[in-house]
Amino acid sequence: MAAGAVPDPEPIVRTACGFMAAKHLFAANELGLFSALADGPADLATLAGRTGLTPRAARISADAMVALGLLEREGDAYRNSPAAQFYLAGVTPADLRPFLRFWDRISFPAWEGLAGALRKGPDTQLTEVDEDSQRIASAGIQAITAGAALGLAQGDELAGRSRLLDIGGGTGFWSMTLVGAQPQLSATVAELPTVATIAREHIAAGGFADRVAVVGVDARTEPLPTGHDAALLANLVHYFSPEENQALLGRVRGAVEPGALLLLADFWTDPTHTQPLMAALMAGEFAVHLRNGDVYSVDEGRAWLAATGWRFSGHRVLAGPFSVVVAEAA
Repeated sequence: MAAGAVPDPEPIVRTACGFMAAKHLFAANELGLFSALADGPADLATLAGRTGLTPRAARISADAMVALGLLEREGDAYRNSPAAQFYLAGVTPADLRPFLRFWDRISFPAWEGLAGALRKGPDTQLTEVDEDSQRIASAGIQAITAGAALGLAQGDELAGRSRLLDIGGGTGFWSMTLVGAQPQLSATVAELPTVATIAREHIAAGGFADRVAVVGVDARTEPLPTGHDAALLANLVHYFSPEENQALLGRVRGAVEPGALLLLADFWTDPTHTQPLMAALMAGEFAVHLRNGDVYSVDEGRAWLAATGWRFSGHRVLAGPFSVVVAEAA
């Protein structure tokens, strides 16, 4: 920097304004702004009528979305951007509206306590919320991880495998996605009893009840189902401390035979824990919701595997910040 030059504060101000952009997006989603434009462009009066907002309120929300690149404006007409039309208008299966609802109603309030959570831990864990909040969280997590599940389903890791143990399988979405893409595969979702109830509903509604079973179990303390030649831990590693993860991987190893496949899908990072960017930021999400939550590097995962009877065999990106570590039971 030249002597006497004053640094540009723009990166600080831009980052500090991030909460405004997020809340504008959450509000537009909640108010139905994107679905109101699903059938095509509309002027402000039409948009206000469809959303039940005053023209002033509709303009504030719509113009903010234009500024953020999620709506486009030509003359007096607003229309969804391609991304908003695909992910937020409710016209495709790739629907991210539940994800935004989850972050707005559950995550955003928790982030107000980030400094306190980093100082002394979170006041409440995500696993301790009421049933309604758990349903919102489950739907949101499913929505944001759908691309990663599809990315795994399109790979060849599960070729030749017949029975998958999906540990901490949430709503069963990953199992249904993988089973749907692999005709030879059946799955067992092992989840906490409160989530298992939600999983059974989703699996039945999806038409997979004959190929995806659900078992209510705490994988950290209770015996895991046996007889599987593949195991999946998707979005689970970040819930636990390194010691807890190593113990869990040891328990999974004890439930399968030599040669069984292990898939660890999560926000795996580089050795510095700073890339991918979203993974680095998600460490804060886990800090406000989980007492021991964190993001981990691939190298850390490899060390846990080596200590618990697994052979590391690969790592590949699935979608966005999600990637999968692959191993085999020694």
